[in-house]
Amino acid sequence: MKKFNKKFYQAIVTKLIPAFQKAGKQSIKLSGPKIKIFTKPDGTPVSNGDLAVDKILQAAIKKITPDIEIVSEETIQRNKVKKRETFWLIDPIDGTSSYIRNKDEYTLNAALIVNKIPVLGIIFAPKKKRLFYSYGQGHAYELSANKKKKLNCSTIKKKTVSALTNSSNLSGIITRVLKKHKATSFVNMRSSYKFCLIASGEFDIYAARPRAKEWDIAAGHAIAEHAGALVTTHQHKKIYYGKPRFYNPSLLVRRSSKV
Repeated sequence: MKKFNKKFYQAIVTKLIPAFQKAGKQSIKLSGPKIKIFTKPDGTPVSNGDLAVDKILQAAIKKITPDIEIVSEETIQRNKVKKRETFWLIDPIDGTSSYIRNKDEYTLNAALIVNKIPVLGIIFAPKKKRLFYSYGQGHAYELSANKKKKLNCSTIKKKTVSALTNSSNLSGIITRVLKKHKATSFVNMRSSYKFCLIASGEFDIYAARPRAKEWDIAAGHAIAEHAGALVTTHQHKKIYYGKPRFYNPSLLVRRSSKV
């Protein structure tokens, strides 16, 4: 295995971007009238689009880093329950409900975890034609219309604080967290696109109770943090990956320490 460093991570991302673009096109092709819905053992829906994207991304990742284990939401039943430190986390389509309804908020996600920390992340929102990626602190970017833009959300100055949430019905806990950070408005969004909008500086804060799984947040964690945002629990503790059951703690994403 090559030495783990930013140059290595950058090379991985560069090789993976075409696979994400290919998978994104396939997700669009299979959406709408061509979509087929199945029910997973846990009762949640999965589509032929999820499975097609998963196949494309896993094949590309295996070719680039054949010695690193891949943990995907769609094939998790094949992985043994154990503690992990270095591995891939994939969520082929985050926001499956949005995808099933032929909406545009869904995303394709992959993150490389090294020593329980996300060191690179890629998120692609195919229908919005926005691809975000990162491979280290100060190295977060957006690729849109064939133009590359560096992201540095912590330096942006705003007079108000706008929040993102995963539900339109806020719990008391989330309401208190957003109030503490002086949020004046919020928008409900169900996919990891939330992390990208904070990394780009379009929104300022996202708070969630313990929910979902590690593959739902890992890529977004990397991109937002590498763009200058702070990603912690509500108690401002670091978030680590590789827990035996992949459950997330509470989550707080702030565009900067001033939010």
